Amino acid sequence: MTDAHCHVVRGEARHFLCEPFGDLRGVPPPRCAGAGDSPRDVFFFGWHPWFLDGFDADALRRRLAERPDAGVGEIGLDRLRERTIPQAMREAFEMQLDIAAELSRPAVLHGAKCWGEVVKACVPRAGRIPAFLFHGFSRSAGLLPDIVRINGFVSIGPALLNDHAVNYRELAKAVPADRVLVESDATGETAAKLPRAGEIADFLADLRGVPRSEMASVLESNADRFAECCLRRGATRLLCRVNEVKGEIMPRSRPVEGP
Repeated sequence: MTDAHCHVVRGEARHFLCEPFGDLRGVPPPRCAGAGDSPRDVFFFGWHPWFLDGFDADALRRRLAERPDAGVGEIGLDRLRERTIPQAMREAFEMQLDIAAELSRPAVLHGAKCWGEVVKACVPRAGRIPAFLFHGFSRSAGLLPDIVRINGFVSIGPALLNDHAVNYRELAKAVPADRVLVESDATGETAAKLPRAGEIADFLADLRGVPRSEMASVLESNADRFAECCLRRGATRLLCRVNEVKGEIMPRSRPVEGP
């Protein structure tokens, strides 16, 4: 099963790994005891809205140039810690979206208590950013049509297992089948306490009234489509390098079409 958003290697078949603190130095992510790497893991680099001290857009651009198979994330806006969004947070988000658009990389988004503003910022960059992953999305279903229009995916997290999360469960049922993913949002500190992606997927299947095996297949197909936006970009870059060695003339990159 693919864990569509995490910050630690947990031994899943695939992880979509975000560096959580804007650490662009190439330090390997933490891992749970006994968890090995998966060759299918996909990496995302960016500055989380909680950790913007030392924000450096040029450092992000350099890191992404080194990893043509990586996306941008976790980036976004946040009202959990402050009632108003600081201007510096808005500017960092906009700059990182611009980098993702410039390099045709998918983006993993954070938007606690301000998802409407996050969607609004993404709309003008749709297409140039090939896909968006709305991590921990918890807004009402009213935004889902806009998310689908910009090739967005919604990842459902551990809150689904909370019996008090009635509204969240209704949202999880409303996400279109071809747009839903599951995530743990695990870090090195929280991994031991959080459910695995498969547990969330099984609960989601029961909630939506579909066989668990069918839900697992749908989730993996969706994860493949999102990951392909990174992997095709990396493959294009590699092909260009090979052809340069052969003396052929090809563009260094081209926009990646959404699934």
